[in-house]
Amino acid sequence: MSPIILLSFLLGYFALLVGVSYYTSRGNSDNAAFFIANRNSKWYLVAFGMIGTALSGVTFISVPGAVGRSEFGYFQFILGNAVGFILIATVLLPLYYRLNIISIYTYLERRLGFWSYKSGAVIFLVSRTIGSAFRLYLVAIVLQRFIFDAWNVPFWATIVLCLVLIWVYTHKGGLKTIIITDTLQTAFLLLSVVLSIIFIAKSLNLDVVGTIEAVKNSSYSKIFFWEDFLGSKNHFWKQFFGGIFVTIAMTGLDQDLMQKNLSMKTIGEAQKNMFTFTGVFVLMNIFFLSVGALLYMYAAQNGIDVAGLKTPDHLYPEIALNHLAIAPGIIFMLGLTAATFATTDSALTALTTSFCVDFLHFDKKENQNDPKLVRQRHLVHVGFSLLMVIVIMIFRLINDDSVVNAIFKAAGYTYGPLVGLFAFGMFTKRAVTDKLVPFICILSPIICFFIDQNSLAWFNYAIGFELIIINGLFTFIMLWITGKATTTQTKF
Repeated sequence: MSPIILLSFLLGYFALLVGVSYYTSRGNSDNAAFFIANRNSKWYLVAFGMIGTALSGVTFISVPGAVGRSEFGYFQFILGNAVGFILIATVLLPLYYRLNIISIYTYLERRLGFWSYKSGAVIFLVSRTIGSAFRLYLVAIVLQRFIFDAWNVPFWATIVLCLVLIWVYTHKGGLKTIIITDTLQTAFLLLSVVLSIIFIAKSLNLDVVGTIEAVKNSSYSKIFFWEDFLGSKNHFWKQFFGGIFVTIAMTGLDQDLMQKNLSMKTIGEAQKNMFTFTGVFVLMNIFFLSVGALLYMYAAQNGIDVAGLKTPDHLYPEIALNHLAIAPGIIFMLGLTAATFATTDSALTALTTSFCVDFLHFDKKENQNDPKLVRQRHLVHVGFSLLMVIVIMIFRLINDDSVVNAIFKAAGYTYGPLVGLFAFGMFTKRAVTDKLVPFICILSPIICFFIDQNSLAWFNYAIGFELIIINGLFTFIMLWITGKATTTQTKF
């Protein structure tokens, strides 16, 4: 496809988002609208919009690409995700609503102490910045290859352009704008994945029934892996329990997605949002795995050298933009852009919210909507955008794996201590030695890194997504050992 066509589409897409932003932020762009949308969000809009935020460009590209290596084994992880979402709805959301908080990490201050609170907030800032940078990196390498390389635009400039476009439509309305734009982008994402299946199936001369049968009978459709528990990262129980804890950490203990839930009027609406979202999330991942199977079948039928691709992440864009017609290529770019920017714009808003509340203490100001605080929020928003550019450039230098694997591996290291902190606060009555908590949160991932690097040699055991469980457990144990029993506890 012509780079001019793709660039025109990209600019037109962002013009639409800017128009939505202008409409939603008219007359009210204060901090209350930016942080929690004035607690007036509709649960069905949030549930629908969260699909695009949770799936992201990683799901759109990396999940289909990973089918060639792990077949449908990723669905074991998705089943764990579903259980994790249910636990969030029934355990964490009631806690957050009872506390009536803006930042979920203020729970740690009330239960454990000042340094525990700051540790949890820093973990989120680091984790979400890295995770969102990985996701934006994925779409940026596609944009670079198929659009900007035509004019020899450097990669860093592509990243800056993406973040500037995101900043333009989010810096005023914040979460209030995000809820609407994410709803729109999720609609584009769903349309894109369904049409992609139709276009690829048509190129393989398959009707609806034939497509289902072809995917079902292909060599890629194996879901459950029970063999070699010790040596395989793809074993069911590793994937399943890893999926549960990764979801609890990356969604339930993450300001980004929880910020949307906290923007609703009641806990009942927030729970309806999570249950609805869970069902659609599982269904959408089945579609993406099916796209992967169809892509590999298409590649085999048309003699496309899959092994010659630098990474499996390139399979989908390679076929959509170089081997199918113009319409499928446009549909692919629509879905990829919608998925990735729905995640990145939401993350920048959540990072800004967390920093303003957890470190600048906007929630404790007499007038949270003071013009000086609004200007300060704008500067924080810009600062996180610049930080993301730096992280993406570093990742470009060191990444040699599928982005989906890189994201969840990073989550195992960065979110693990957060799981340990919240578990300790919710399931024990002990007090922590608060000043030691930051050191414990650093030490635990370091221990896990050495175990992960040597587990095969030491224990003949390959660590997969369950790394986050091990990390959280080490954090919990160290909090217990260094803590002390107490006869008083604030009831949450």
